Amino acid sequence: MINNRNEESQNGNYSSYETNRTSANSDTNQNNSNSTNDNPSSSQIVEEQISTFATKIYNPDPARQNNIAITCSRLNGTIVKNNETFSFCNTLGPSSTNMGYQEADIFDRDGNKKKGLGGGNCQISSTLYNAVLAVPSLQVTERHAHSNYVPYIQKGKDAAVAYGSYDFKFVNQTGNDIKLNFQSSASDVTVSIVSLKVQ
Repeated sequence: MINNRNEESQNGNYSSYETNRTSANSDTNQNNSNSTNDNPSSSQIVEEQISTFATKIYNPDPARQNNIAITCSRLNGTIVKNNETFSFCNTLGPSSTNMGYQEADIFDRDGNKKKGLGGGNCQISSTLYNAVLAVPSLQVTERHAHSNYVPYIQKGKDAAVAYGSYDFKFVNQTGNDIKLNFQSSASDVTVSIVSLKVQ
């Protein structure tokens, strides 16, 4: 991430896309055969994964890995309601030492590499951006390119973020609420988008 108008730089790679289907919240009563089920709370949420994307991490810098882990943990499970706008920066908030963030490589507005709090967060926003691109009913309303080359994603598919300056935003127009799942390891960052369908 870029904090205070800086953009992040890091070695990296591209990613992949796939879909699958799961279900959750199956609270249905086993003994409903002789019941009319008039209770509205008996509705069921069915989760359907509609997109997933991963980017590879090459730089083992502990500070950068720390920042990525913190941000994925804080964003994981975010619900974006139907017709709601998701803002990466407003959802995450500023990177600070109080949150555990450390200084790692970033780019400033002129493309110069420097150290800044939250370095690594742009890989997460870029991974999310590519997951969003795979779903036509998620409309991107704000996205910014980095001021220098970032190898973890192909040119034109990155999404730089800087709290108070550059944001990544999209509108959920899928007809259902969605859930954003974020995961990280020492080798990659993965973002999955799950549709929450009420049945």
